[in-house]
Amino acid sequence: MFVDVSGNSPRQQTMWPSIVIAKEDIDLEIERLIDAARPDNGRRASLIVHPLATAPGLGLAPGTDVTINVVNPGESTRKLRKNSNMLEICISGEGVASVGGRTFSIGKWDVWNTPSMQVHSYRNEGQVPWVRLSYSNAPLLEKLEVHFVEEFDGDVPPSDANTTRREGPQAGSARARDLALNAPVGTEGARLLGYEWLIDIDVLESKALHWPYASVAEHLPSVEDIAKGYNGRRLFVLYNPATERRIGTTHSFFATISSSPPDNHHVPHRHSSSAINYYLRGEGYSKVNGVRLDWKAGDLILSAPGWAMHSHHTKNSTTSSLTVQDHPLQIAMESLIWQERLQEPILALGSQSGFESNRAQLTAAR
Repeated sequence: MFVDVSGNSPRQQTMWPSIVIAKEDIDLEIERLIDAARPDNGRRASLIVHPLATAPGLGLAPGTDVTINVVNPGESTRKLRKNSNMLEICISGEGVASVGGRTFSIGKWDVWNTPSMQVHSYRNEGQVPWVRLSYSNAPLLEKLEVHFVEEFDGDVPPSDANTTRREGPQAGSARARDLALNAPVGTEGARLLGYEWLIDIDVLESKALHWPYASVAEHLPSVEDIAKGYNGRRLFVLYNPATERRIGTTHSFFATISSSPPDNHHVPHRHSSSAINYYLRGEGYSKVNGVRLDWKAGDLILSAPGWAMHSHHTKNSTTSSLTVQDHPLQIAMESLIWQERLQEPILALGSQSGFESNRAQLTAAR
């Protein structure tokens, strides 16, 4: 089939409206999961789905899902391996996460990541239910029809059972890639590479990492104390070095922890990456495309659909949130456009020089 698009104007994009999922509703769903019969795989889970989401790939944002997960005392889950990546935050209780051969003891507001294709499972050795929120890029992979998922018991994933482990080249021997074509074309940097370059990419280890909240909290006063009038966001990125210049927590998402003082007001801005906030403490409101949404501790909010103009405002208490955006993914696709302030241009972050906050001026004035 051919579709003639000659002379067509660009399609108006459909922007999902922001929504607030109240703490009370989240708590009711957690209680329902706690009381439900244990599934065979041990995963008590509830996907939080935006009203505009369509299958396959249901999510809270078009490319991001958020799942409530519960592991009751004494329970554990089957092992799981998938090519989507995740970041997770514990919102109550405590438990043990096993990811890629590493084990983390998880407490309230701790954050950790699960890289693609690393075997992971969970167990609760405590006395109360362990509850976590999981964020993943599964909706995007489901839309592409390439989401690989397998669950199993034992030590070997089923799809690896009858395969032979690949051994790397022995010391001193030639690497097949080194024998393949690697030739310049012209003078601007274009090259021709042989097939081996496609199937033997240099490895950058992607580790499961753990950001205990106690360690993060030690640094939060430093962002609260930035002088009034600061036009940036008072937060830290939970940085995974494997993401390099894409500044991510996983290869798809960054997670930030913020700490904003009372009566703090953000400068309106927008970006093509979607943003989801989970509020750890305090209360306030957001303005998204002119619509006000009030929130409080324990609420979850799609706080910025991609390219929506938005700002966040605290009320009479210090406020902290976990914010998750598909920022690294968009940098990798060269699609991350950003407008930090209305009077400034739209830039492609990572491809063009970015924006400056007024932090240097505030520091010099002290």
